[in-house]
Amino acid sequence: MTIISGDGPIKILLVDDHAIIREGLRMLLSNQPSMKVVGEAGNVEDACAAAAREQPDIILLDIDLGNDNGLDALPRLLAAAPEGRCLILTSATDQETHARAMRQGAMGLVSKDKVAAVLLKAIMKVNEGEVWFDRTTMGTVLTEFSHAGGKKSDPEAEKIESLTVREREVVALLCDGYKNKQIGQELFISETTVRHHLTSIFSKLGVEGRLGLMLYAFRQGLAKPPANNHK
Repeated sequence: MTIISGDGPIKILLVDDHAIIREGLRMLLSNQPSMKVVGEAGNVEDACAAAAREQPDIILLDIDLGNDNGLDALPRLLAAAPEGRCLILTSATDQETHARAMRQGAMGLVSKDKVAAVLLKAIMKVNEGEVWFDRTTMGTVLTEFSHAGGKKSDPEAEKIESLTVREREVVALLCDGYKNKQIGQELFISETTVRHHLTSIFSKLGVEGRLGLMLYAFRQGLAKPPANNHK
């Protein structure tokens, strides 16, 4: 199966402690003209170094890295590649592990028992800014944040008050699933301006990445969690 992207090759970093798995993934992804493997790693330290060096669009991460835990390393990986998005590839089936991956900042999760076409589609969707979790995981985490957001603490209220009207509009559209280009079209501003707004929003609210902003917005009542209808 070949998937075509209109935005050029998606730069992918493979993080798995099994060389044979990485080789199989590299062969699969190399057949996709819209995807390019820019690095590989078998442990956390090498993964963080590769993420900082290559600045991948997608970090394809296994949870079990032998002596390392991929979920524990996820914040470091995302800090090393601020524009990158993490997609978990795992054989773990328990929902708590899946929910923890989402809480840690992963944008999606694919089970290793899925066919290759599902993984390729997930990479494309996550690269476009969408979340790729099953409905149970989404429901669990969004319910947690919704229940936690009954009252805003004063420090959080001050952060929210610092947002401009335009920044609030960007937050609302992002939480509705709009991509940067669509946000720009909706607000009659350029994609570059959208990115500048997001950088400002992330800094003001102290959140990392689009998913972090979404969860913060749901928790603090800046946006309404979407209906639990994903896949």
